[in-house]
This record gives sequence, C-alpha cells and structure tokens, in this order.
Amino acid sequence: PKHQVIYRCKKCRRIVASQENVRSGDGWDAETEPPCSSIFVEPMKWMQPVQEGHVEEKLQCLGCKARLGSFNWAGMQCSCGAWVNPAFQLHRSKLDECKT
Repeated sequence: PKHQVIYRCKKCRRIVASQENVRSGDGWDAETEPPCSSIFVEPMKWMQPVQEGHVEEKLQCLGCKARLGSFNWAGMQCSCGAWVNPAFQLHRSKLDECKT
C-alpha cells in the first residue's frame, strides 16, 4: 500500500497539509527528479490571509506563527522554473514530511 505523506510545521509540529492537498504537477518521484524547494498546495482554511481576501501575503502557521511560505492569486515561480497559478507555496525547509 502507498504511504500517505503529512506535512507538519517544523517548529510546532502542527499538521498544515497532506499529500492530497498538494497540487498535481508539483509532486516528484525521488528516483527520477530532485525535489523542488517548495510544495504548492490548494488554499486551506488555516490560511488566514486567504480567508480575509488578500491577493498576496505570507503564510504563517496557526500554532506558532512561523512563516511557512506565501501565496499569490496571480501566481509565482517555483525554484524549478515552473510557473504556478494561483500559487499557495509552502517551503520544504519549514516543514517536516511524515509518512503514515
């Protein structure tokens, strides 16, 4: 069976996303591709600036307020060069990836 990946805030361990939230096309196969420095996810309820109607803003963990990434409805470029639109970017360096 395939393992489910959960992404947690590295600082407080709060769950911020799962593999199901990652936008298709951003997933990578560790055997064939190097990982991008970020993952792009769908907008989620914990993303307070999104809920408040902002167009672009930083994304902070609800638990500890650590900066996890940013979003922009107009899109942004991934470290691999791909353009993602709209973009809800979480930095891998700020996350722990846990397989369940």
